[in-house]
Amino acid sequence: MRSYLAAEPALRRLELVVTRRLDGLLQGEHLGLLPGPGSEPGEARAYVAGDDVRRMDWNVTARSAEPYVRDPIADRELEIWVLLDATASMDFGTARMEKRDLALAAVASVGFLTQRLGNRIGAHLLHSSLSVVPARTGRAHLMALLQRVFSLPRQSSSVPGLGAALERLSRTLVRRGVVVVVSDFLDPPEGWERALRRLAVRHQVLAVEVVDPRELTLPDVGLLTLVDPESGRRREVSTASGRLRRRYAEAAAEQREGIASALRGAGASHLRLRTDRDWVRDLVQHVLRHRRLARAAAVPAQRPPGGGEVA
Repeated sequence: MRSYLAAEPALRRLELVVTRRLDGLLQGEHLGLLPGPGSEPGEARAYVAGDDVRRMDWNVTARSAEPYVRDPIADRELEIWVLLDATASMDFGTARMEKRDLALAAVASVGFLTQRLGNRIGAHLLHSSLSVVPARTGRAHLMALLQRVFSLPRQSSSVPGLGAALERLSRTLVRRGVVVVVSDFLDPPEGWERALRRLAVRHQVLAVEVVDPRELTLPDVGLLTLVDPESGRRREVSTASGRLRRRYAEAAAEQREGIASALRGAGASHLRLRTDRDWVRDLVQHVLRHRRLARAAAVPAQRPPGGGEVA
């Protein structure tokens, strides 16, 4: 367990990184930071190909004989829930940081960029068991939540799967809001995809996938002992084999594409962060990409046939 004396300066440095590098770019808007524009209905506009049919305004559609949708507007006070995977596979890293540290940075980014607007943030922590931090407002609460995440000990025993954690989170949420799932998603997708899809029906869902480069490619370092951190199984592998390294890279790429496909199918926004990259830059690029997509979809409301005003 990492002590409070170590946590306090580390969390303050992380807060400075988030507020200085991200705040200027992302200040003042939920739109783009989160995977969807909100939950409150806005003005009606004409339907265009690719619009979510769940946003159809059937009253205006019936009056105008043309399909209309209502874009949701950004909520000013949101309830944000984080599901953090803190299982043994996250205690791994071969680059700038471990995956658990990158996961902490992702949680801190969401928290620091939204708490100043009065949003409530809570967390479900998947560790030796599934523990819950109630949703509250304020910096003191956020720092206490991050301190708890920072101090989680390394995990060696088996724990409930990601699917079970998503199911429990779905059952406990009452208000519509935002769900941020931070994980390496190494559990087979068939174990968590359906639960994530159910969450995405009522909530905006952002899936933050945390990856280390050694999970994607295998270097030539001679005889290597591999240990499954969650099962304890050990295996010795000769990395001098080019065929083995090629098969490893192909299998890893297939696994990651399967994860990305499952996240898309579940209706979640997907952000991949790597321990060997500048996570701030990757987060900013994700946000700006979603803002461009949101602006492109925000077609001005049009008058229905006959000149009547759109309600």
